[in-house]
Amino acid sequence: MNAVRRPQRGHTLLELTISVALGLLVVLATISLYRGQRFAYDQATETTRLRDAASTALDLIGQQVQMAGFVPAGADPADKSPALFGCSPGRPAGSDAALVCETLASRSDGIAVRYAADTISTWPSSTGSPTDCLGQISAGERIVNRYYAKASSSTVEPELYCEGSGKPGTGQPLVEGVERLRFGYWLKDASSSVDAAAISPDRWPLVVAVDMCVLVRGDSPSATARPRYADCDGASVVSADGRVRQVFRRRIALRNVTNAPNTTNALNEAGAEP
Repeated sequence: MNAVRRPQRGHTLLELTISVALGLLVVLATISLYRGQRFAYDQATETTRLRDAASTALDLIGQQVQMAGFVPAGADPADKSPALFGCSPGRPAGSDAALVCETLASRSDGIAVRYAADTISTWPSSTGSPTDCLGQISAGERIVNRYYAKASSSTVEPELYCEGSGKPGTGQPLVEGVERLRFGYWLKDASSSVDAAAISPDRWPLVVAVDMCVLVRGDSPSATARPRYADCDGASVVSADGRVRQVFRRRIALRNVTNAPNTTNALNEAGAEP
């Protein structure tokens, strides 16, 4: 049988153009979807990191503030220094018995917390000795931990630092991303909090609660966007470097205050943590 030969037919230029255009649309849609999902993932990761850094910083400082002024039952310490001392702005410097304020380029506040050095108020070392905020053995009668935020000298990234009485004059970073601290202090029978600069030396024993604000900064700068954020004072600020910033707050009532028997209810109504 003779085979019937069919004429071969190729694609026209119009069909080829349409196929290429459809292929490009699929590729562009896929890239756009990937970029959108990647951006959403990066945002979620950044938000989680900011929250973790702020939560850790607030927990660390908050636990210390709650311990301020602690002494074992029946003890009468020879050191009568106030349980708290703060700088606004600046960090506590000098000897533990005579703290002064030293200016910080970060304009962060600083706070020093004092309490009895024993194995109940601190994590004991392997030898059973009391330790400071960095796990260093403290030989004194009191633990004095100083907290502040500044840029690391090696990475230039902002970090929360603590300087413990186990090795005075040497601070160590604890939490990365903490750009600034802000503290407000509630005095006995006061209707609002005040900065450390407004508290005279003889009035530090009257502090019954502390408002804490932590400003944390993201890792990834944006080349185009300039996100806005509210700082610890409530002012709207444009991020000059394009990095995301966010503030987190907490109010802590001092547990070991004995000079303000009627302030607990008022502070709880204002939102203080017990």
